Amino acid sequence: MYLRHLYLRQFRNYRDQQVEFDGAKTILVGDNAQGKSNILESVELLSTLKSHRTVRDRDLILDGKQAGQIQATLERDLGNIELTLTLRSQGRRTVAVNGETIPRHLDFLSILNVVHFSSLDLDLVRGGPEVRRHWLDRLLVQLEPVYAHIVLQYNQVLRQRNALLKKVRQQKMAAETTGLLDSFPTQELALWDAQLATTGARVIRRRQRLLQKLAPLASEWHCAISGTMEVLNMEYLANVIVDSKELIIQDSLEGVRQTFLEKIKARAIAEQYQGTTVVGPHRDDVSFTINDTPARQYGSQGQQRTLVLALKLAELQLIEQVVEEPPLLLLDDVLAELDLHRQSQLLEAITNRFQTLITTTHLGCFDGQWLQDTQILSVRSGKVSCFFDF
Repeated sequence: MYLRHLYLRQFRNYRDQQVEFDGAKTILVGDNAQGKSNILESVELLSTLKSHRTVRDRDLILDGKQAGQIQATLERDLGNIELTLTLRSQGRRTVAVNGETIPRHLDFLSILNVVHFSSLDLDLVRGGPEVRRHWLDRLLVQLEPVYAHIVLQYNQVLRQRNALLKKVRQQKMAAETTGLLDSFPTQELALWDAQLATTGARVIRRRQRLLQKLAPLASEWHCAISGTMEVLNMEYLANVIVDSKELIIQDSLEGVRQTFLEKIKARAIAEQYQGTTVVGPHRDDVSFTINDTPARQYGSQGQQRTLVLALKLAELQLIEQVVEEPPLLLLDDVLAELDLHRQSQLLEAITNRFQTLITTTHLGCFDGQWLQDTQILSVRSGKVSCFFDF
């Protein structure tokens, strides 16, 4: 998998920019706020159709313009593929493969596979549960594009069920004043319960399976990077607790669904009082421990950085195993967050095995020999040029 050409038209701070990639490693060097990260963001959008920086398409379009476009030429084992994403400030975005519009965005996902690593990824350890859930979901979409539809279904059901619970709560509050209480929508809530349990069980099962595959890879990388006897363990903490977890491990979708429904019944009063759904994968988390000690609360900065680096290298390895081609690696100013040892470990792992795009404000952290076969581009005010042209 190799990205040969990238064309940005009215995207972020780029008016009309073409970039040719002629090496396995490309460094984008320039001051902050010049547009380096925007290039990596455009590649990420072509992979997952999502940005880690915004959810609104109009934020991705050059100021004052109504539309923007990202186009790329990708080399894969089966041949060259041209990908196009057209963004609109008002109206629906469209995607195309080899010039042909694709009606279902699901069919566009995972044609281009990437692993994105930035300083923000340190929140995988330090941040709240939603950060870790989002990380799992983005990786799952690359491995199983149909998962994007599954998690969308779950979120739609969750919104509808929350709306009903909110309505019930408001009715109860009004009844305290008037003394009149409308009939409780038992049947309607039961229908949403069933749908929530069915779609939620699919989310839980896939997340758990992903962790089972990713954990041993991350543990191996963690051991290699730390150079110690530290043991990294990862565990999916499902809000729906399944006895002995055997039902999830054995892929028993029905077992997880039944347990989900039982948990909903047990928390029914709490949900009606709060007016929101308190059971389901939208409340799940992932725990990281180093030598059985929680990394979030007690891990040093060095240990946390090692953990995140191990996760990213494990992502690369897992995607390559599943799609049978090496994904692209996007490193967004992350080397400044790593000490010399971890920088060395990361750069040695890359070699020329993965096409890598790296943003940085200076070249001082790169070994001279490593730079010899690396393409270096300068980024200034939304313009990309040869590093020595400025």
